[in-house]
Amino acid sequence: MITAQEALSQLIGDPAKAADMARYHKADRPYLGVANPDLDAAVKEWRAACTLDERIALASDLWDTNIHEARIAAGKLLTQARLRPDDTAAWDLIASWVPSFDAWAVADHASIAGQKRLVADPARLDQVETWTTSEHMWTRRAALVMTLPWTKQNHPKPGEEAACDRILGWAASYVSDPEWFIQKAVAWWLRDLSKHDAPRVRAFLEKHGETMKPFARKEAARKLPPV
Repeated sequence: MITAQEALSQLIGDPAKAADMARYHKADRPYLGVANPDLDAAVKEWRAACTLDERIALASDLWDTNIHEARIAAGKLLTQARLRPDDTAAWDLIASWVPSFDAWAVADHASIAGQKRLVADPARLDQVETWTTSEHMWTRRAALVMTLPWTKQNHPKPGEEAACDRILGWAASYVSDPEWFIQKAVAWWLRDLSKHDAPRVRAFLEKHGETMKPFARKEAARKLPPV
């Protein structure tokens, strides 16, 4: 079992880079200044040395340090399409992090791990739907970022189509939200979907486009093929 302290001791940071990262991410937490390739290499070693239960425990402990690189690493540790056994422990941990999201980089790495667990068990969308009415902006945003895999299906099955329509319903409830990150998330979802299902995106924009912020509407339509 690798402890969080042991894992962090393996990371060699750069104080100047740490200061730059703090200014860029604007979240009030410690930064080590570790380059992403170095973090990826360390996580790869930790994954190989741990059982699934140990990985989950390490991810939880790393997250609790509140260090930027530790939280990024926590998400990376749990980013895997198939977990054996795929019980609820990894998903429950990822979902428990959502209320503490406060910056896009940490939120997105954790959300990528969450995407894998949602695809593995789409019934978890029921829980994600409860996030869409949260007062916490990053929780609302996570509902769309974690469901991005449903934008990438060229030949969706009926259940997958139903899930896509369900998530588009969540996006529709966001179009009047003034938060930039929410508008950006709606645009991101629609833009990615447009590469696989342009008619659905055109229908959404025809119905809701005027309510969206101009930048979000433009971004949502950027990959639509010519009519």
